[in-house]
Parts: sequence; C-alpha cells; structure tokens
Amino acid sequence: MASGYLITGGLHIDGLMDTFDGIFAGKKKRLKAMKDSKVGSFGVQALVFITLIQIACILKIQNLIIFILPICLFWGRFSNLFFIEKFKYISYKKKSISHKKFWKGFKKESLISIIFLLIFIAYQLVSITSQAILIKFLILILIGIFLSYSIPNILGNKIGGFNGDACGASVLLVETAMLFMHAILL
Repeated sequence: MASGYLITGGLHIDGLMDTFDGIFAGKKKRLKAMKDSKVGSFGVQALVFITLIQIACILKIQNLIIFILPICLFWGRFSNLFFIEKFKYISYKKKSISHKKFWKGFKKESLISIIFLLIFIAYQLVSITSQAILIKFLILILIGIFLSYSIPNILGNKIGGFNGDACGASVLLVETAMLFMHAILL
C-alpha cells in the first residue's frame, strides 16, 4: 500500500478525501469543499475505511498479492476511461486542462487495455486446470467490468461530472473493491 502511495505521490488518496468532503458538503458547496486544501471529517473517514479494508484484504490474500494486485490496479485505472467518456469535466479553476481536451473516444483510448485484458484472459484460460478456479476467475473479470463502470457512474452522478479528484477517488475505490472481491472469492 505504501509503495502505491509513494509512486503516485498520494494523488489518488488526496482525490478520495477531497471527493468525499465534496459529496458530503452538499451540492452548493461541493466544488469549494473539493478545492479546499484542508481535509474534512468525511475525507479522513474515507481514508481510514479504505485503508482498513485494504489491510484486511491484503492479510487475507497474503502471498497471492503479487498476482492479484496488478489486476486490481488495472481495473482501478480502467474505470477512469468510463468516467471520462460518460461525464463532462467540472472544475473549480478557470484555466484547468481537462482529459477531455485530448480524448479520442472510449474505443481508441481503451484499445491497448482491452488487448492486454484479452491476452491475460486467454493465458488464464489455458493455464487454469481447475474448473472451480476458472469459474472464480471469470466471475472476477465480470465483477471488474461491473465495478469499473458502476463506481465512476455513481461518483459522476453524485458530483455532477468528473475532475481529477473524482478520477483519483474512482481509481482507489475500484482497486479496493476488487481487492475485497478477491479476498472473498479466494
């Protein structure tokens, strides 16, 4: 967990805390709360809950984390493609640059990710010998698709669009939800 925070500079954690502060500030104060450099109580609660869930999942998964974590990271980042495709960019800065400015559409943006996913699925289908494990694997793929779509959809509807904070929150929530699903099913 710490290595992920160090690699991203805590960007996704900051986005999670700002997004939860914004959601619970109410519609009129949402963007102002997300922009505020101070973390509010809902942001702290979100951080604590996510951290505790991740620790519990890692303790349950243990040695399999080396195989499971890349899958969770994949779905977390893939979720932003749905987010950017479906929602308009909202900002509290007048001159901020949106991902939409360089957006080429979902098909083009997701092509490499989908190819990677299909190669990974094909490899797993060939290498998994147990039918029970294969069924769990396929269920987890479907759950990944569902979570990657539904979590940004919920966040986008809640805040009225997407921004960098909400994208960071989406990444972290999807990763954590996928970790949780792996911990339950394995």
